Amino acid sequence: MSGAALELDVLVALAEPNRLRIVELLRDGGRPVGEIAERLSLLQPQTSRHLRILAEAGLVRAERQAQSRVYHLLPEQFRSLETWLDSFAQVWTSRFDRLDNYLSELETRTDAPDAR
Repeated sequence: MSGAALELDVLVALAEPNRLRIVELLRDGGRPVGEIAERLSLLQPQTSRHLRILAEAGLVRAERQAQSRVYHLLPEQFRSLETWLDSFAQVWTSRFDRLDNYLSELETRTDAPDAR
């Protein structure tokens, strides 16, 4: 699978509100499926499906502890996502610089004596 396809999988996985809520909950540390379901008012089978999709996207991993599975975030995909998002920073910086120059130019024109 290419890097771009992998990023798309991550974005698709995070686009669903319940999966995003699960990721936000796991940000504070690992949790068992039952606790995730209870904290987010979801049914356990529904929660397990969301966790499976997050795991397939490489965002979480399950660790077996006694009779349950505890889910944890995996940092690698979040780093890839951060790198991908950072690639847009230069585009926005350039656009904001052009806007700033344009606004400065407009301000200079309206402050000029012959503009009145």
